[in-house]
Amino acid sequence: MAFQTKGKSDPKPAKNGERFSAQRKTTGRHGRTDHFQAQNDEHNRQQIYQKYEYHPADKTIRDRSETDGAFVLTGRNPIREALKNGRDLEKLLVQRGELSGSAREIVQKAKERKILVQVVEKSRLDAVAPNHQGLIAFASAYQYSTVEDILNSAAEKGEKPFLIVLDGITDPHNLGAIIRTAECAGVHGIILPQHHSVGLTPAAVKSSAGAVEYVKVARVNNLTRTIESLQKEGIWFYAVTMNGEDYRKISFEGGVALVIGAEEDGISRLVLEKCDYAVSLPMTGRIESLNASVAAGIMMYRVFDSRQ
Repeated sequence: MAFQTKGKSDPKPAKNGERFSAQRKTTGRHGRTDHFQAQNDEHNRQQIYQKYEYHPADKTIRDRSETDGAFVLTGRNPIREALKNGRDLEKLLVQRGELSGSAREIVQKAKERKILVQVVEKSRLDAVAPNHQGLIAFASAYQYSTVEDILNSAAEKGEKPFLIVLDGITDPHNLGAIIRTAECAGVHGIILPQHHSVGLTPAAVKSSAGAVEYVKVARVNNLTRTIESLQKEGIWFYAVTMNGEDYRKISFEGGVALVIGAEEDGISRLVLEKCDYAVSLPMTGRIESLNASVAAGIMMYRVFDSRQ
């Protein structure tokens, strides 16, 4: 049986957005876009995508298992400038030991931006790249959006939000495949946790086959608080679990967010408790679970069908 979050009184999503508590103000596109300007914009986007997808890590990188083709920043000045200019970073490796003034400042700024900071031995940094000055940062392969950007995108299209929330997905190929299917199924955006999750790494971007250009991906510090905030906006959260109600019996109406967990650990307890419903995919085989991207794809198209 599906379950409800405490305090929810309405057993099923209201039709025609009855439960939406606030109407978002959006600004439509005004005027005619110049044809040549549109071509230039598309050309620029393509250049950015090719830059992030295809350029390998610097030739001085020694340990490819550590970088996996990631965008690596070595030395204090490049990392300081990246933080100063708001570039998205996946993590910062810091050499164990006492930090000098500039290194301490960089680490403090990274923590303020909720970037994962890992203290490691010098040998690990040496294995990644020479001349690291005790600091190595891994840059995201694509710029993140915000949750508000995703909601505005849905509002501009005159559609109820359709979101994917990924809890604990660590395989970049799974993330890329989910982004690719999301683009085809009309998903407005994907939400990831800041930590304990894969981000927009080069492998994830490449696996999306270009779909990352069209699907907004946001990263948040706290999934449970984000869920609570979006529930107030009339969005219903459906946890895809092993023991939920048959997904074929659910009518996904109104604002919808599908929550997908890791293949081994599933959805974390706190996130699961915040969801409005638990749904599952019936299985008759001997394998206990589906690949996360496969399960997500099936569920996305179920929602897609319900919204037609």
